Amino acid sequence: MSLDLAPDTPAPAPAAAPTATAERPGVTATATAAAGDTRAPLTPSTLRTIVRELAEQPEQWIHHVRLSTEERWYRRLAADEDHEVWLISWLPGQSTGFHDHGGSRGAFTVALGELEELSLGGPEQGLLIRRVQSGTVRAFGPEYVHDVRNTASGPAVTLHAYSPPLHSMAHYELRAGGLVRTSEEGPDQW
Repeated sequence: MSLDLAPDTPAPAPAAAPTATAERPGVTATATAAAGDTRAPLTPSTLRTIVRELAEQPEQWIHHVRLSTEERWYRRLAADEDHEVWLISWLPGQSTGFHDHGGSRGAFTVALGELEELSLGGPEQGLLIRRVQSGTVRAFGPEYVHDVRNTASGPAVTLHAYSPPLHSMAHYELRAGGLVRTSEEGPDQW
């Protein structure tokens, strides 16, 4: 798999307080779900293959990695009508908080380091905590909500693929009764 990577140009600061530090290349993704594209989204299995194969080719992405002490850093590597690929770096203590993917399917792999993923497993299972080590790939459907965090002592780097491309993300708080939606953001905030 070969990516057509955009030049390494930082984006202007988002208008709202971001959840991560971003470098947005000159790539425009169409929010196909919002635009009414009838093409079927890629399956979680296909997205899993995309991130796994890309992780096996660090020469395609390693030179783009940046570390930010303030927030997670991220960069979109590729985008087209049916999916997009993101590169994210994590320092110890950085996390996403509980969030969804606006109805998109997704997959991510830890290319370097390790992370922890939290999700709700239902009334019988409660809060699930998974160690996601280097080389592990996680894939999920359009209704998935999780929190990803770096609880290790060193940095981590991940690759993410979403289909259709992300057009919104909702954030949640975990309370005694379950997850409560607290906010939503769109691409203008990434």
